[in-house]
Amino acid sequence: MQKLQHYVLFPNHDNAMRLYKELKSLGVRATIAPTPRVLSTCCGVSLLIEEKDVDAVRACVKEHGIEILKIKAIERDINPRRDRYC
Repeated sequence: MQKLQHYVLFPNHDNAMRLYKELKSLGVRATIAPTPRVLSTCCGVSLLIEEKDVDAVRACVKEHGIEILKIKAIERDINPRRDRYC
């Protein structure tokens, strides 16, 4: 069973940094991450959040008027042999 990763997608990096700051002040864990190209080609930065925090993130976005594109989940794509040639 694949684990899902939840990404918050943004139209620009300013909104990503604003949300990151607000989530940290609330104690919600978020990681700044490159946006997976399967999700969007707009902004290169996204926030990686845990599934249990999706509702808290949506509430924070609404409360602070931060513009996001969407919150999207994709299957975790970790390949330990990526970039290994031997």
